[in-house]
Amino acid sequence: MQDLQREAMEYDVVIVGGGPAGLAAAIRIKQLAAERGAEVGVCVLEKGSEIGAHILSGAVMDPIALNELIPDWKERGAPLDTPVTEDRFLMLTESGAYKTPHALLPQCFHNDGCYVGSLGNLTRWLGQQAEALGVEIFPGFAAAEVLYDGRGAVRGVATGNMGVGKDGEPTANFQPGVELLGKYTLFAEGARGHLGKQVIARYRLDQGRDPQTWGIGIKEIWEVEPDRHLPGLVVHSAGYPLDLNTYGGGWAYHFGERLVSVGLVVGLGYMNPYLEPFQEFQKYKAHPAIRAFLEGGKRLAYGARAINASGLQSLPKLVFPGGALIGCDAGFLNAPRIKGSHAAVKSGMLAGDAALEAVAAGRAHDELAAYPAAFEKSWLYDELYRARNFKPWLDKGLVVGGVMFAIDQLIFRGKAPWTLHRAQADNEKLKPAADCARIDYPKPDNKITFDKLSSVFLSNTNHEENQPAHLTLKDAAVPVQLNLARYAGPESRYCPAGVYEFVKTEAGADRLQINFQNCVHCKTCDIKDPSQNIVWVVPEGGGGPNYANM
Repeated sequence: MQDLQREAMEYDVVIVGGGPAGLAAAIRIKQLAAERGAEVGVCVLEKGSEIGAHILSGAVMDPIALNELIPDWKERGAPLDTPVTEDRFLMLTESGAYKTPHALLPQCFHNDGCYVGSLGNLTRWLGQQAEALGVEIFPGFAAAEVLYDGRGAVRGVATGNMGVGKDGEPTANFQPGVELLGKYTLFAEGARGHLGKQVIARYRLDQGRDPQTWGIGIKEIWEVEPDRHLPGLVVHSAGYPLDLNTYGGGWAYHFGERLVSVGLVVGLGYMNPYLEPFQEFQKYKAHPAIRAFLEGGKRLAYGARAINASGLQSLPKLVFPGGALIGCDAGFLNAPRIKGSHAAVKSGMLAGDAALEAVAAGRAHDELAAYPAAFEKSWLYDELYRARNFKPWLDKGLVVGGVMFAIDQLIFRGKAPWTLHRAQADNEKLKPAADCARIDYPKPDNKITFDKLSSVFLSNTNHEENQPAHLTLKDAAVPVQLNLARYAGPESRYCPAGVYEFVKTEAGADRLQINFQNCVHCKTCDIKDPSQNIVWVVPEGGGGPNYANM
């Protein structure tokens, strides 16, 4: 298939990823072009079956960037109609909950003026706004390859071939990929983007930066009893079920018609290989303070996604010849606020400004230096700067880190005269299983707590089974010889979808079985695998979860 001729389509700007960052960039470019009376070709590639299908977030939305992008979003019917009415921050013990007085909460934990809703539905609405402006959106097309010109600049991307069988050979339904060529290519794939990771490595964009650190967010949507629903209530928690040395926290957001978004973030720098984020989430829901909202309700949806938790010190260089990183592909997330969507929109707008100016000036395939320059002068930079020490402090444990971050925020307002750094990546932090205590998790009650497979069913995940697995191994021997032998096979636990399991062969030997059909595209395996032996690549376009209201 190496000699196949692929169709090529040319645009001024190619955007990889139809999330908030990518759509904001596309909308901004088209808005500015219309103001100038200019024609600028913009396309958005989205690997999900539709815009919003792969979007998962808490989500409490700060509308600050949306106000700038589309000032009349309320009049246009954006699906943000539950304003935050109350903030609660709880410190959980195994059976108790202690509420922090609102006056003692750092400003970053306040959600005044924010809205609770579904980021997936908001993204679908943004897609409609983009198409109305003339943006060409291609859902179901996964960008699988970065294309470079003779000078080493990015000149676009190619979508994956369709109709390739498990054996790697074309089937009767084979269709070659398509090349999308642009003067500039913006990568907006979300956290741990497949192609974004490649361009960061190729251009050494992370040189001199702290290693990225991550969390896995596991989320469900529940329809709850009317007397348990408090529209606009935002609950955040720390402590139980995680130990004091494991970064993370939970949430319960009330919105819409009797809906509650409930979830848990577990930092992927955890050390005990027996820890299982999915099971920690089940324990979280069973806590009396959280169970009180869910009791008698119905679970509607389930999903999981890796999130950036690093902050300003880990942001890579944002531009390279021919393109830029935006949104969570770069790491724009304010970890203490547990918010990234407003940052994604703003970064997309800033990159869109730079791309439009460059195209209008007749430039192509150079660096959009105006983008990082504008970022450093923006409110987004100031916000991330004030939050920069959050994760480094929390690396020191919940008690010490929480106290020091509170001092950082309440006394210094985030502008302390020091910036903390970290040296270790998350995959380097697992301890050998022999040095750790096993964790026994309770069986699900199928009322509040559930198993993985019934949960994956609610994510509407689907992959064409006759295709090469998109979860690949650099060395097939590593899972058994290293991961199982030294770390008790952590991939069977950190995956929230039951993709990885160790089974016995007929000869009695261990082998890793990869159930790629279950994959919800969370990227946890690509991040947490101790030797970085697992590489997540895109499956056929349209595969993966089909989230509703997430």
